[in-house]
Amino acid sequence: MKEEYQPLPLVKNEVIHHFELTVDGHTAFIDYKESGKKIWLIHTEAPAELEGRGVATALIEKTLAWLEENQYTLVPLCPLVHAYLKRHPEWQRLLDPSVKPF
Repeated sequence: MKEEYQPLPLVKNEVIHHFELTVDGHTAFIDYKESGKKIWLIHTEAPAELEGRGVATALIEKTLAWLEENQYTLVPLCPLVHAYLKRHPEWQRLLDPSVKPF
């Protein structure tokens, strides 16, 4: 994650089921579904103003760290999250037992 994004807070917006990261007044988000201590990450989106700046990667990293800190398991449905987990297999430790490692 770029150093400039490290101090920015991750917001778990439970009303609309988003993990959010706001940069320069624009908010990137990951849609999620939650049941107990299991979370499905469904879709990641960054506004055009933030594209190509590493914001989506920072959002994914912060979300995975939040999941770990709060003892959640993960079902990665979002292709971007899935690709991130393939590049960073150490995060596959968060996968729900129903998900095969890849």
